Amino acid sequence: MEITISETRELKQEDIIALYKANKWSAAEKTEALHKALINSHSLVSAWEGDKLVGLGNAISDGYLMVYYPHLLVHPDYQGKGIGKMIVDKMQEKYSGFHMQMLTADGKAIDFYKKLGFERAGKTEPMWIYKGTEH
Repeated sequence: MEITISETRELKQEDIIALYKANKWSAAEKTEALHKALINSHSLVSAWEGDKLVGLGNAISDGYLMVYYPHLLVHPDYQGKGIGKMIVDKMQEKYSGFHMQMLTADGKAIDFYKKLGFERAGKTEPMWIYKGTEH
């Protein structure tokens, strides 16, 4: 298995939706908005096996001090093979020196992010107005 990491923004909407549906993310139901959101992110990193999209992550940032990582997902058939770490490592090339890097993690993702150096933000409590269904 040879995985290629890319920063292309030329992702097909159907490839994105297939990846999100495979992971049962409700954002897959908002096809056009999801595609636009990803393409217009500050950074977009994708993982490929040949011409198959097997993972992606994006970042929203002010470009100087703060970055938020809203999405990181790897196709279930490819999880546990280091692809998520490859995507995070690519993001760290750009954002490692930033004052604050933030994300929201739940379930199995918590341990994954802890291994990569993320920790709970003090005594903060995550809060949101959420239109999804998977949490």
